[in-house]
Amino acid sequence: MESDIVRVAVVQASPEFFDTPAAVEKVCRLTAEAAGKGARLLLFPEAYVGGYPWGLAFGTAVGGRSDPGRRTWERYWRSAVDVPGPETERMSEAAREAGVNLCVGVIERDSTYSGGTLFCTLLYFGPDGTLLGKHRKLKPTAAERLIWGEGDGSTLTVVDTPMGRVGGLICWENYMPLARMAMYAKGVRIYLAPTADARERWQATLQHIALEGRCFVLGCNQYVRRDMYPDDLEIQDELDKWPQVLCRGGSAIYGPLGECVGGPLWDQEGIVLGDLDLTSIARSKFDFDVTGHYARPDVFRLEVDERPKRPVE
Repeated sequence: MESDIVRVAVVQASPEFFDTPAAVEKVCRLTAEAAGKGARLLLFPEAYVGGYPWGLAFGTAVGGRSDPGRRTWERYWRSAVDVPGPETERMSEAAREAGVNLCVGVIERDSTYSGGTLFCTLLYFGPDGTLLGKHRKLKPTAAERLIWGEGDGSTLTVVDTPMGRVGGLICWENYMPLARMAMYAKGVRIYLAPTADARERWQATLQHIALEGRCFVLGCNQYVRRDMYPDDLEIQDELDKWPQVLCRGGSAIYGPLGECVGGPLWDQEGIVLGDLDLTSIARSKFDFDVTGHYARPDVFRLEVDERPKRPVE
């Protein structure tokens, strides 16, 4: 371990809807900016590259789809990225130039099988630019299931870094107790929770995970206004009933005893920095270790299937 104190950053950026090159370049620019402030690990929000489409139904109703909705979904599909691909190469270069661990939420286009499915994915880049791994969201929430497929257990990814093991779950996956337990069992010291949830009560979720896992938790969201969508959106009328501010943000960092280390940041773009005392993790486990002395494997047992689930063998 390089140091007991490490600076991290959660980047509360506003989106670049349907403009993937602009989103990637914004990731690169803000990565350099946060690294210039001393951050060694950076987290961007859920679905940042490719877009989290707040307020859009893509012309759907039970039993029906519209042509404008299909065309908009095609536009969304074209905004997604292949992993690996030119967009990941550009972000890899940014991580290498800054010398940081970079974690970015993207919309991933399935380039292995059908090519027609999208996944909500978290990418992990090392300070040498290596794409260390990815996590596909296991269970899209509510209407997200119209536009994203489900990941499988093969991408319950945790990566080794100079700061210790880093991993996490996306948004409401963090309400899945067994998924959290699977991550704790992998020895996560810095737990990532990119999200699109801007409710104030989400802070309680982040704090609970920190206390339960005795780890540092990085929560990262976007600041989004309705007028950030392009004017030529075919299904613009779907946004009419929504407020001007679609997402307030709320990015924050919590420590292993539930203490707030940085944020939450509301109603603006910005970078939330936090200095993590990694020695505090061991102290926090004195009275509670969820996969250690507080576990009861004689009573409870969790089995995790991490085999990839291919549609055709």
